[in-house]
Amino acid sequence: MTGLPPVLDSRGLELIGHTDLLGKGDGMQIMKNGDVLYVGHMGDFGVGTSVVDVSDLRGPRVVTQLAAPARTHAHKTQYADGLLLVNNERYPYDATDPESTGIVVYDVSRAESPKRIGFLHVPGFGVHRLWWTGGRFAYASARGRPGVHGASLVTVDLSDPEQPLLHAEWCFPEQRRDDADPGIRAPRRYPSCHHAIVRGDRAYAGWFDAGVAIFAVADGRLSLIGQVDWTARAGGHPYTHTALPLGDRGLVIATDEAIDPDRTGAPKDIHVVDMSVETAPRELVTFPVPEDRPTRGLRFGPHNLHENRPGTFQSDTIVYATYFSAGLRVYDTKDPRAPVEIARFVPDAPRGQAVIQLNDVLVDADRTVFVTDRHHGGLYILRPTA
Repeated sequence: MTGLPPVLDSRGLELIGHTDLLGKGDGMQIMKNGDVLYVGHMGDFGVGTSVVDVSDLRGPRVVTQLAAPARTHAHKTQYADGLLLVNNERYPYDATDPESTGIVVYDVSRAESPKRIGFLHVPGFGVHRLWWTGGRFAYASARGRPGVHGASLVTVDLSDPEQPLLHAEWCFPEQRRDDADPGIRAPRRYPSCHHAIVRGDRAYAGWFDAGVAIFAVADGRLSLIGQVDWTARAGGHPYTHTALPLGDRGLVIATDEAIDPDRTGAPKDIHVVDMSVETAPRELVTFPVPEDRPTRGLRFGPHNLHENRPGTFQSDTIVYATYFSAGLRVYDTKDPRAPVEIARFVPDAPRGQAVIQLNDVLVDADRTVFVTDRHHGGLYILRPTA
């Protein structure tokens, strides 16, 4: 197909389709409902969610775009059971009066026509990221809750999706404070939940400045079982982001988010964590770091993983990771003590953007890869070459 963006480097993955999302290419989380994608936006252009027809993978088409509320972004999505959940969080992050903070529920029984049917107001700065694969309870990180520094992990009762209810909340005791919240660049340790992935009766959470926490889940309530934390070794803020369980192997892959520009701040890695003893998880090794790439004031390092959602590509060995200016990286963890890179994709940056910033990834059951750029690049569609 002609008109595809130029590719700087690729191995094992071929670019077959692309959309800049109608010139509003600040892409984030992706969900798939049949031949329709729901693509969250960072909020730079006032768009919350793009609805994209991908029945022709080589010619994706934006059907409609849902606006984000004022001083709010709606960059995270979850789809299951004919419903779409979308976060509302203050944006920019120093906004003082976001129009909406919480979770919006849409009926997407007609995939191309989301219909808003419910809303949960969450006081504070709003909801950052969600996990929901159907059923009664969703799991969300709620930022700036009254009396809590950073984000806590909350559960949401969706038994009536038109009237969702806050069900339970968990945070570390040191997060409960009455003074002003200094934010993630605090001059001290700053625990803050990024989000959890739930598998069976366990929830695995990435927690800024607290590593990985594992919880028992029962009736939507959370009980901490174990934790592993490399914050002290990192010597700053590692911003641990995602904790992905690898099937029944007793392993979790954890990313640190490269928030700081130009490789500044504490080291940001992808970690292999041994969870075979849940009360005493331990780090085994970190993934190899990709070759050095320019940042030019932007980010280099890990961010999101393909999260093995039901109905998507499932693997207990293969890990897809977005790496900002190093693009998309694919690893084999068959030997958990020696992960190896097996594929990569690094497109050129769109006009007006210094370097690519690949942001989030979803891999379909047939191994089609959907990946977003954070600023202007929009949505890239890839297929494996072998």
